[in-house]
Amino acid sequence: MTGWAARRFWKDVTVEKDNGGFAVRLDARPLRTPGKRPLILPTRALAEAVAEEWRAVEGTVDPRRMPFTRSANSAVDKVATQFDEVAELIAAYGGSDLVCYRTDEAGELARRQAEAWDPILNWARQKHGAVLRTTAGIAPVDQPEEAMRTLAAEVHGTTPFELTALHDLVSISGSLLIGLAATEAESDPQALWRASRIDEDWQTELWGADEEAVEAAEAKRRDFLHAHGFWQLLQDGAC
Repeated sequence: MTGWAARRFWKDVTVEKDNGGFAVRLDARPLRTPGKRPLILPTRALAEAVAEEWRAVEGTVDPRRMPFTRSANSAVDKVATQFDEVAELIAAYGGSDLVCYRTDEAGELARRQAEAWDPILNWARQKHGAVLRTTAGIAPVDQPEEAMRTLAAEVHGTTPFELTALHDLVSISGSLLIGLAATEAESDPQALWRASRIDEDWQTELWGADEEAVEAAEAKRRDFLHAHGFWQLLQDGAC
């Protein structure tokens, strides 16, 4: 069984301890990933979230309605099998981090950027000892190697499941710092999402909204919030 049966065939969905983690079983059959690997979840909280998605299936299985299952499958089939490559890709965002690139014109946009992004830079300095440089306009700025090494170590120190969440938090927001900040226990994902949209929202105010762009932004917002939720479920313990 791959876990992606076309139609529901099971009656019961249960969560059981298995191989140092938790397995979701459809009747007696443990879920497997599309790559045929056992789907062992690291915490009961995540396993229960996956199980709820399978309990909610009526008729045909629709992976689009099962975001926690999809993310868990990606962690096992994709991220775990190429961990270093994914970690390096995400860490590289720090070299051109969104929050370091400011408008070169004084005014409302500059104020909004500073108000939203300066606290994130301060957090990175206080929490990780990483001091990043800012620049005005689009001219690239070289970041201190020590800061890049420190932030890269944080990325490489995650588990495959955590890196799956961090990958989306960073790639969707365009900022390594915003992504890392979203992994904090007391983080406000909605506020961090808004911080990642300062420039786009400013352009919308100036030129009006494009329906397709609005829909795309809303889809990204949902994905960002899902990634935050996925990360939080990984921190809820394994009991």
